[in-house]
Amino acid sequence: MALPPLIPRSVLFGNPDRMAPSLSPDGTRLGFVAPDEGVLNVWVGPADDPAAAAPVTHDRDRGIRDYLFCHDDRHLVYLQDTGGDEDWRLYLLDLDTGEAALVTPEEKVQAQILAHNRWHPTTMLVGLNADNPQLHDLYRLDLATGSLTKAESNPGFLAWVVDTELHARAGITMRPDGGAVLVRRVEGGDAGAPGDEPTEWEPLLEVPPDDATTTDVVGIDRGGDTLWLTTSIEANATGLVRLDLRTGAWERVAGDDRYDIAGVWVEPETRTPQAVVYDEERTRIEALDHSLDPDLERLRALGDGELGVDRRERSDTRWLVSLAVSDGPVRYYVYDRRSRNTTYLFAHNDALDQYQLAPMEPFELTARDGLQVEGYLTFPPGLDRSNLPAVLNVHGGPWARDRWGYNPDAQWLANRGYLCVQVNFRGSTGYGKSFLGAGDKQWGRAMHDDLVDAVEHLVAAGLVDRERVAVMGGSYGGYAALAAAAFTPDVFRAAIDLVGPSNLLTLLASVPDYWEPMRAMLYQRVGHLEDDKDMLWERSPLSRVDDIRIPLLVAQGANDPRVKQAEAEQIVAALKDKGLPYEYLLFPDEGHGLAKPGNREIFYDAAERFLAEHLGGRSQ
Repeated sequence: MALPPLIPRSVLFGNPDRMAPSLSPDGTRLGFVAPDEGVLNVWVGPADDPAAAAPVTHDRDRGIRDYLFCHDDRHLVYLQDTGGDEDWRLYLLDLDTGEAALVTPEEKVQAQILAHNRWHPTTMLVGLNADNPQLHDLYRLDLATGSLTKAESNPGFLAWVVDTELHARAGITMRPDGGAVLVRRVEGGDAGAPGDEPTEWEPLLEVPPDDATTTDVVGIDRGGDTLWLTTSIEANATGLVRLDLRTGAWERVAGDDRYDIAGVWVEPETRTPQAVVYDEERTRIEALDHSLDPDLERLRALGDGELGVDRRERSDTRWLVSLAVSDGPVRYYVYDRRSRNTTYLFAHNDALDQYQLAPMEPFELTARDGLQVEGYLTFPPGLDRSNLPAVLNVHGGPWARDRWGYNPDAQWLANRGYLCVQVNFRGSTGYGKSFLGAGDKQWGRAMHDDLVDAVEHLVAAGLVDRERVAVMGGSYGGYAALAAAAFTPDVFRAAIDLVGPSNLLTLLASVPDYWEPMRAMLYQRVGHLEDDKDMLWERSPLSRVDDIRIPLLVAQGANDPRVKQAEAEQIVAALKDKGLPYEYLLFPDEGHGLAKPGNREIFYDAAERFLAEHLGGRSQ
């Protein structure tokens, strides 16, 4: 038995051919992100002829990934930061003339697109933290002139809630205990029109600490008095809730006992939910409006993959649909609801079809304390499934999760001869608030135990060679790799950390200003900077650097606003001082992750050689 040919790293980690397609609201244009002179830019062309598309942005640095067609049928907006600093600037592009204007030129100010709709096609609500770096005030952008007008100062909201008239009707504030409060504008108060004086707000819904992370606003319907949200209040997993903005009465409309709702399909005219998507082993779509049943039946016939629908076309007769499989590229289609016909557009990476990819397989285990934990395995194709070298690839967040589907890291590792192991350890999202809460203040303890238990489970099953296991990850996954090296060096042969914190005290002391409203949640989930000081230091890999006995590869973006460069420098300095083996890659033009293909090539080349040296897999 033998592995298939090597898949070049440039295929797996280079720019995609096309990604993020979207139909314009009037249905006449198709947009997508694709390389132009090697840099990702926005392309636009006729909706019926993707081959005729041309680039409308011309970035030559980090690329552009986030864009939005405007409802005036003339403009497009996009966001761009500098060097990965996440100070997003908003640009307004005239599709008729091709001219782009920088709408938010201020330094160290982050722009957020808050609301835009068909009923006010020439207006967009934008959030800016220009006056207070911790809070985003509400601004109105006139698309015709490009002018910004401040509508409301932020009274302390983590998030604004606006209706279809683009009036601020509610907001979310954080409580000192990590809970949240949904507040509404006082009855009869001004509704946030330009020039309004500040008005009073009153509590509408108290969200306990255990439910704050698992509560999210879907939106206010067209009628204006019903707010839809997903929440785990009075339940374990998040459900869809209808909340009366006038009385505060609420009703759970849909939900599952174990799995959270990961998405909601909203009817474009009434803005009422039509379907919910559950975050299970594979995503499950449940129609609430059964007029969608024939559409879902037709789309499921496209193949065994994860369906995604972007319904940007105003009449709701044509949908932009994606189908994601685990062993092939993501494919995009336009679906006509009248004829029930689908038209294939393109794949995100055509070159993947030339190679043998490996399917991702769900697995589960029982952790040492009895908690059920799920994850995914991607086996190296062509090899016997026994005694394999393995790489535990830990997701970031940690309040996120791994999902079934195409994953370039998983394909890269499997192709090089390793079993790729992905674990949704306690504290991961998607499995209800009890599973999420089981990770509270468990960094480096029970969360890490779940990872070790997964390795032991696979070793006991005969799938993994105990002597050939490495760990890698980014962000929280980078922390997990450092923790593995410091706390359980006998379990792993090598560790790779990308933008992971080494010291939880300095991490919490240096969060971005716009994360300050979430500090209470961070204290609940990670630990309090003062009250839990000793515990946080004990859980920091830097505190146990003397126990590290395995080689480390550390990579960091110099402009990272979340995990500062000092996190990498601290652990690297300690390793150097103690004569421990390490490699260090510092990317001066990156932030929290690697956006540039050239930098990804450098990192994955180093990681591939590192793993080959210590686990014996293949290297390009």
